[in-house]
Formats: sequence, structure tokens, C-alpha cells
Amino acid sequence: MKLLAAYLRQRRSAVLYFLLSCGIFAAALSLYRLPLAAVLYPALLCALAGLLFFLRDFFQVKQKHETLRRIQGLTDAMPSALPEASGVLEADYQEMVKAFLQEAKDREAAAAARYQDMIEYYTLWAHQVKTPITSMRLTLEKEDSPLSRKLSSDLFGIEGYVEMVLTFLRLDTDSTDYVFRECDLDELLRQSIAKFSSEFITRRIGLEYIPTGEKVVTDPKWFSFVVEQLLSNALKYTREGSIRIDLPHPRVLRIQDTGIGIAPSDLPRVFEKGYTGYNGREDKRSSGIGLYLCRRICTRLGMEITIASEPGKGTAVSLFLKQYEGTKE
Repeated sequence: MKLLAAYLRQRRSAVLYFLLSCGIFAAALSLYRLPLAAVLYPALLCALAGLLFFLRDFFQVKQKHETLRRIQGLTDAMPSALPEASGVLEADYQEMVKAFLQEAKDREAAAAARYQDMIEYYTLWAHQVKTPITSMRLTLEKEDSPLSRKLSSDLFGIEGYVEMVLTFLRLDTDSTDYVFRECDLDELLRQSIAKFSSEFITRRIGLEYIPTGEKVVTDPKWFSFVVEQLLSNALKYTREGSIRIDLPHPRVLRIQDTGIGIAPSDLPRVFEKGYTGYNGREDKRSSGIGLYLCRRICTRLGMEITIASEPGKGTAVSLFLKQYEGTKE
């Protein structure tokens, strides 16, 4: 009914002209004092012919309307799927649509090219900056002093940020390097813990590691990134006390610290990109990217990640491994 009403509004001039023509025709015949039937009969025939014409025109418009509605989502295929123009104005409108689509396609291609150039540049930068980092680390390993230990700690942090950049760039690329295989969970955890051993020692933070005895099917590189990011956060916000790694429930890995905790108002948003919350405003080093990357990676690995925290008492992050079909040792 809406289409019919819209059609009649569009064709109202033609309808009024037709009715006026029929009226003039009937009035002209009546001037010859013909019988009423002789006047009405040709008028009714004209009305019937006009009705058939308008019905045919309406169904043509209806068919075009349905075709246009059907191809609205086919942006690339739209120009070739457009119905044949029935007039000069329709042809002009179709040419305008094609021109707009081509312009949008050109802009999208240019934006994609700029984005790809940016990805390639920052990927190259991240790989190149690793060379001086390695050189500095080798130099610092030759001496043992408070200054060298402090510089080594800062350099470790820089390495973490560079790795975060590479991870961020890889997440949205068309090709991924995910390789799933059965892994020893304890081996992955020990490798990640070993990277932070100097941080634990320097800052005198205790480590309570309870071997899990589990095997998981995952990508070891991406899984280790998640664990290392969680350990980095735990160390960053723990001034004193300890960090505990265990399985409080079957197939649930927990990393718990005794740090400053997270405000209840911030908990629902900690996985949002760029959200730093109260702790981030206090600690200017926070980027709000780490937990966002962890959630994205966990989704791709088929894991669920949750956070529970209480200000002043610490934070516990849980990784649910129940999706995997690994076997216990």
C-alpha cells in the first residue's frame, strides 16, 4: 500500500490530466445533445484504457523498486545490476550513481594502500629497532652493577612495547601465522616466567608457581604473548608481595597478584582499546592496549579471559582452557 500511495503521488499530474481529458471529452459530446449512454460509453472505454495503462506502469515501477531494493547491498555489482533506464532523467541518475560508486571505490583503494604502507613501515621499524636493543642488551650483560641492572630492566620494557606493536599490526592482517598444536602448558609458562626473572629479583616480588600438569592445543607463540602481557601487568602494578600462577579449577589458568587492584567502575571496560582507567591515569606508562590485545588473541585461540579485582588487595586474571581437548600428563 505504501508503494501504491507513493506511486499515485508521483503520477498525480498524469492522473489529473487524464481525468480532465475524460471530462472535456464527455462535455464535448454532450453539446451535440447525444443520449447519455452515447456519452458515457466512450468515456468509460477511455477510463478503462487509462486504468490498464496505469496498472502496467505501476507494475513496471514496482519491479524496478524491488530490483533496486535487492541490489542495495551489492555495492560492487550495483552498476551492472541496475534496471534499464526508461527515460533521460533515469539514465542521468544511473550515471551519477556509477560515478559516485567509482569515486568511493577509488577512495577505498587509496585508503587501503595508505594503510598497507603504514603497516609495512611500522613492521619494518619494529624489526629494525630490535637490532640496537639486542646490541645494548649484549653490552649490559658484560657488567653487573645497579645501573646496568636498571638499564636492563628498562630495555626489557622497551622490548615488550616493540613486541606489542608487532602483535597489534599482525592482528588485522589478512594472513595469520597461527599454528595450533598440543603443547605442554608448564613448559610455556616456565619460558614466559624466565623472561621476567630479573624483574622478580630486582623488585623483590615473590613468585608462587604451582605446576599444572596440563597439555593444551594452542599456538605457543600467541599464547605466550598473552601470558607475558598478564605477567607484565601484574609486575607493573604490584609494589610488594607476590604473584601466583596456578589452576584453581580444572582447565582454568589463573595469574593472581597482590597489587593495587582495579577500581570496580573500571572493571567492565578494562578490555577496551585505549582504556586505561584510574590506574592508567596514575601510571603514565599505561597504554590501554595490552588487555585489549589479550582479549582479541584469546578469542582467536578459542579461550575466554576474565578479570576479578579488589582495590588494594590485587587482581586475578583467569584463562579458561576448557575448549581444548588436550590430555593430562
